[in-house]
Amino acid sequence: MSDEVQPGFVRVRLDLSYDGTDFHGWAKHAGGRRTVQGEIEDALRTVTRSGETFELTVAGRTDAGVHARGQVAHVELPLAVWGEHRGKLLKRLAGRLSKDVRVWAVREAPSGFDARFSAIWRRYAYRVTDNPGGVDPLLRNHVLWHDWPLDVDAMNEAARFLLGEHDFAAYCKRREGATTIRTLQQLSLVRGDDGIITATVRADAFCHNMVRSLIGALLFVGDGHRASDWPAKV
Repeated sequence: MSDEVQPGFVRVRLDLSYDGTDFHGWAKHAGGRRTVQGEIEDALRTVTRSGETFELTVAGRTDAGVHARGQVAHVELPLAVWGEHRGKLLKRLAGRLSKDVRVWAVREAPSGFDARFSAIWRRYAYRVTDNPGGVDPLLRNHVLWHDWPLDVDAMNEAARFLLGEHDFAAYCKRREGATTIRTLQQLSLVRGDDGIITATVRADAFCHNMVRSLIGALLFVGDGHRASDWPAKV
């Protein structure tokens, strides 16, 4: 999508969150699988009574099963549609969308804003428990169970070797024509009072499957199967 807004249109920013359990990720797929993008675009088309779909651009396309609390997207709407619906759009979307996806703010974007290219970082939290009994059933869609005891200090030591700019090809599913060079700004793990380990991962951008792969490598270190320098060597 061009940085320039088409004549007769206005760029609108949407701030949203969703539970990704029942979604096949953000991006629309052929075959009718349920996605966050498809759900919101369908709702926009319905509540604005438009005959066309207004395509969303997002800060970061999440994979299947990934949740979001601070996702940002933008959409270009005809000036007439925006003028007619801007005051009622948020409430109408709340009434139309499924309960596992919410739009919290809808506003005209400042000049030059692009949800994808204006973002200076993206941040994920990945949660793991090594409790021998497993995961609290109420948290089962948000916490991974690892059935070996984990050494968080060893995992943090391994994480430090991964910080900075690297080619993360070994941790990504390649996409044709896309770079796998990324700058990892933060990768740190903390065990909470409830025993759950939260890994915070922040980068300028992520490539497909990168966060899950990084955490998987750190788990091999945490449970003693690999040395702390192994993930960086990979």
